Amino acid sequence: MNISRLFLVIAVAYLLVGIAIGIHMGASGDHGLAPAHAHINLLGFTLMTLFGLVYRVIPVMAEGMLAKAHFWLHQVGALVLLVMLLLLLSGRIGEPAMVPLAPIAEFAIWIGIACFGVNVLKNA
Repeated sequence: MNISRLFLVIAVAYLLVGIAIGIHMGASGDHGLAPAHAHINLLGFTLMTLFGLVYRVIPVMAEGMLAKAHFWLHQVGALVLLVMLLLLLSGRIGEPAMVPLAPIAEFAIWIGIACFGVNVLKNA
């Protein structure tokens, strides 16, 4: 499992989705999905690119359970959170439907980044 490559490849997928949403908003004049567009680009593209590059530059960080936990917690958390945000902003679900999945997804992302932080302290 090449953590660096996986983060970078998935980051590009999120960038394509984020840009597609931006194109849709620009073409339609409806900017209601702007918060989702920003979150997809930040949690999806920007952070995953940064993580992938850090794991590439400091390969010892990519070894072990901290990197794997970080990867999977971020992937699951980001996907669930971003899909739910798109559903909320498009009016397909209301805020009450966000509970309990959205808070769990947010916490998964937080725990994953905490794993990354511990990894940085141990290996960088």
